[in-house]
Amino acid sequence: MATETQTTYAPPPVPRPLEDGWTLPASWYSEPAVLELERERIFTSAWQYAGPAEHVIEPGSYFASVAGHIPVVVTRARDGELRGFVNVCRHRGHVVAEGAGCRATLQCPYHAWTYELDGRLRRAPRSEREPGFDASSLSLLPLSVDTWGPFVFVNPDPEAGPLLDALGPLPELVARSGLDLDGLRHHSHVPWEQEVNWKVALENYLECYHCPVAHPGFSKVIDVDPDAYRLSVEGLVSSQVGPLREEAAAGDIDSSQYHFVWPNTTVNISPGPQNVSIERWVPLGPHLTVEATDYFFGADVPPSRIEESIAWDTQVATEDVALVNAVQRGLDSRAVEQGRLMPESEQLVAAFQRRVHDSLLERA
Repeated sequence: MATETQTTYAPPPVPRPLEDGWTLPASWYSEPAVLELERERIFTSAWQYAGPAEHVIEPGSYFASVAGHIPVVVTRARDGELRGFVNVCRHRGHVVAEGAGCRATLQCPYHAWTYELDGRLRRAPRSEREPGFDASSLSLLPLSVDTWGPFVFVNPDPEAGPLLDALGPLPELVARSGLDLDGLRHHSHVPWEQEVNWKVALENYLECYHCPVAHPGFSKVIDVDPDAYRLSVEGLVSSQVGPLREEAAAGDIDSSQYHFVWPNTTVNISPGPQNVSIERWVPLGPHLTVEATDYFFGADVPPSRIEESIAWDTQVATEDVALVNAVQRGLDSRAVEQGRLMPESEQLVAAFQRRVHDSLLERA
């Protein structure tokens, strides 16, 4: 979905180069104009996790989601084809669909413009009174949609390249973990609202340099020593793989994996039973991000193990929320214009910041 107008705004300058280990400027984490530029140059042309494929198995099913700031709806029409659309009515811009379900059509609740699940406008009340009204030109705007295992991804660009190109090494890395993607079932959806810039939240995710201090429970289970905790960047995917400590009890999965797919999808595999959580990090404003998590487990994992796994994840997430809130307060003070990264321990953060920098300045 190409934007109709291109922003001429240039973000605040970067005084000291990222190549020397310096961070993005503090102002990039609070300026509304920076977020608008990110929406235009990052989120309108990237593959992003949308929701569980289970929601759109049957013909007539649909679910609503978001791709960055763009409302989307994924459908399975009567012909069995999976489709994705911008979830915005072509009349006056009301969001058309909410939630998930199964129905013959999608109807905008504002003026009852009704769309087929293949996106075509089926009915616009009183349109017969309007000379020259052409329903065929007012379909829902299409976008790219594809699946990987139990996950649906969307890209607002209807001409986007293949999803597998964006995933790069990720399917193979996940397969090596012992996770059986085809045997997973969706368990629950948990949104975490955080009053921070989306980049602050994701940069925290992209390093475990803070783990020994900030996550003592996690660090007792996962070996976070830099000689054991492996980091890698390949294409659009950044990965962290941590082995279990010798004294920790193993299960089907004997290591942790944390993967980031540019710009805002994360995939997490925890030690223990068959499990994965996948998140989309949605920037609602310069200081507001929603981390929307979907949990998946193997069909035969007992409820007690599921509760343990989610409780462990929730403990780490709660600790992280406190950290990023404090980081945002520090950045908002503008007292420190640029921070100094540890390029070895924070190489995934450095790669992320470089991609943000290049995305925003490529046409500046």
